[in-house]
Amino acid sequence: MTDVKNDVESNVENNRKSDMKSDIKVDIKNNIKIGIVIPAHNEAETIAHCLTSVAAAIAQLPPSVSTYLLVVLDNCTDNTLEIVKAANVDFISGNYQCVGQARDMGIRHAITQGATWLACTDADSLVTTDWLVQQLYHIHEQSTDMICGVVSIENWSHLSAQTRLDYMAHYQDNMNHRHIHGANLSFSAEAYLSAGGFSPLPCHEDVDLVKRFEARGYAITWSNKVRVITSSRLQARTTEGFSAFLTNLENRNLAP
Repeated sequence: MTDVKNDVESNVENNRKSDMKSDIKVDIKNNIKIGIVIPAHNEAETIAHCLTSVAAAIAQLPPSVSTYLLVVLDNCTDNTLEIVKAANVDFISGNYQCVGQARDMGIRHAITQGATWLACTDADSLVTTDWLVQQLYHIHEQSTDMICGVVSIENWSHLSAQTRLDYMAHYQDNMNHRHIHGANLSFSAEAYLSAGGFSPLPCHEDVDLVKRFEARGYAITWSNKVRVITSSRLQARTTEGFSAFLTNLENRNLAP
């Protein structure tokens, strides 16, 4: 996976410097266990980088916080399984062919392993080193049942300049944004179960879950401190996901 652009790196570093604190206090808080769940469908080209980034984020956590990392293999026909095994990461597998169901199966499995806070990302994404630490800051600073983070684009080189401009004009990279990404969504286990979990939808399962949290009055933090760097590939896994959004932007700009 290629390096991210300098402006993305600078933005992430500035956020880190402004918010890093010397002492982390967690109350959920004294026995919090974070479950990190990653669905994967034929992600042999990217998942090793993803798992490396998650391991780096886990390493930044204080000793009082435990973690459980799980990959949900969804109808994989490449060597994603072998890569996950080589990384010594726990996994479950099934023929779901549905990202909503895959996420839900993974979340519920992580909860059975004791997870009290769940953090979701995708196999084609890289989490920042402070991804989990920033979530703890939000949990400590204010009552929150869910955190909706932001994403940065990993590589713009194969996309037109106008597509990048259009995307940046659309995207709100600030606190209190209203973007929803399954690749950067976290929540309490209690609220997740109460809301009914991810629905078995082929796409927009993340939007559906957030709406149900909102309908139940759960506290949601919309943060640009919790960051993920995501793939800019145009080969979409779903017909209406993030890749499809970028593809539509690009096709519109390349149209005669």
